[in-house]
Amino acid sequence: MNVCMVMLSKPCTLVRCCLRWSSTYKRQTPAEYCLNLVKKNDYESFLCTLLLPNNVRSSAFAIRAFNTEIALVEDQVKDDQIGLMRLKFWEETLNKTYDGKPPKNPTHLELHRVLQENKLSKHYFKRLIEARFNQLSNSIFINLESLEKYAENTVSSVYYLILEAQGTKDVHTDHYASHLGKAHGIVTLIRSVPYNAQKRKMVLPQDILMKHNVSSESIFQGKSTKELRDVVYDVSCRAKQHFDKALSMKKQIKKESRIIFLSSTIVGNYLEKLQRADFDIFDPKLSKRNNVLPLQLYWNKLLNK
Repeated sequence: MNVCMVMLSKPCTLVRCCLRWSSTYKRQTPAEYCLNLVKKNDYESFLCTLLLPNNVRSSAFAIRAFNTEIALVEDQVKDDQIGLMRLKFWEETLNKTYDGKPPKNPTHLELHRVLQENKLSKHYFKRLIEARFNQLSNSIFINLESLEKYAENTVSSVYYLILEAQGTKDVHTDHYASHLGKAHGIVTLIRSVPYNAQKRKMVLPQDILMKHNVSSESIFQGKSTKELRDVVYDVSCRAKQHFDKALSMKKQIKKESRIIFLSSTIVGNYLEKLQRADFDIFDPKLSKRNNVLPLQLYWNKLLNK
């Protein structure tokens, strides 16, 4: 989408988007589209979802595909206003999908199919959109608490939806999902610092940067300093607190739900690697793909860990 599309009316925008998605749909089924979208853009979540039981896997891929579509908006546009328009568009099409009138978008078509089989809370899908909408509008995290809230809305919400698809209604499991989601979301933002620095976008909280007297410009230039490592340490400590809290509750959650939280392996692995790198976020070892992750996840599935 380019700047001139801002001048188009909403119906015309909807028609163009649907035509583009329709051509994609002809090449693969909506379920295949969702699976491939997650595989291409969120490989670790793809691996975790692939290992889910048959009765929840397709629903989980539809949920994660929707989340991926929303998350990609920011990278697909150069103008924040266009990004906000796209998110508004996704909110409108979500309403249509819940009304039984999904647009010819493979993600919405698959989500509509899933909604015929599972009662998924629209509230959580809207939280995914609103979190990205607020982030595009405000662009920075004022403090660690705002980053934590963003992680809850963007990651924990996905866990809640997958638990609903499984038919799990349990307060302890939801509590576990909240803490692991916050840990996972914070870790994801830490991992994105080098990438976002190249785009001159700051995802570390301003209060922690000010505490250690670290300027955004020094991070944009890729400078690894002791002060920056202190910032990353403080932020990762919050992630570790939520991660440890989740682990302390693992005996309280239903055994059949444990497999939904295989991503805890990813969170734990990264926090350990970050510590070994002395919290140097620009250490090239941190960006290397973990080739043994598929085996780790499969082994944890067998052990129901």
